[in-house]
Amino acid sequence: MDANVIIALGSNRRHGRYGPPALVVTAAIEALGAHGIRVDCRSRIHATAPVGPSDRTFANAVIAAQTSLSPHDLLAALKEIERDFGRRRGRRWGARVLDLDIIAYGDTVLPSRAVWPGRHGLAIPHRAMHLRDFVLLPMREVAPDWRHPLFNRTVRQLVARGWRA
Repeated sequence: MDANVIIALGSNRRHGRYGPPALVVTAAIEALGAHGIRVDCRSRIHATAPVGPSDRTFANAVIAAQTSLSPHDLLAALKEIERDFGRRRGRRWGARVLDLDIIAYGDTVLPSRAVWPGRHGLAIPHRAMHLRDFVLLPMREVAPDWRHPLFNRTVRQLVARGWRA
């Protein structure tokens, strides 16, 4: 059975083949299909200020999609796409060609409600999504009524109320 997923995309480095960050994001959305991720809806691409030490503006978007991949297989597919686009692990919050994050996977909570905060590794929903306008604003375009399973707030509520954990 297919799961409804929400994936955030970002880029703030030019790619030799695809060009500027907004076109990298567009190309990445197209690449998802080859990995068993069927895009249902996509936000517009938002130009956003960087978080952390990078000084380059980001191009950010969010997609709603369906996949038969498990959460861990989905993560592996996203990491493979990042590598295919030239992403190299390095400085946290530094400039990057492509960043793909699982924001939500149905109503799944990983690792669990009890241990979600402060753990490392795959966390669903994304641990910091509710603190990031560059995720929430595009997400409001594709899934405004999605409800955060730990905070019991919709995306609209998170945006409108400036709600933070």
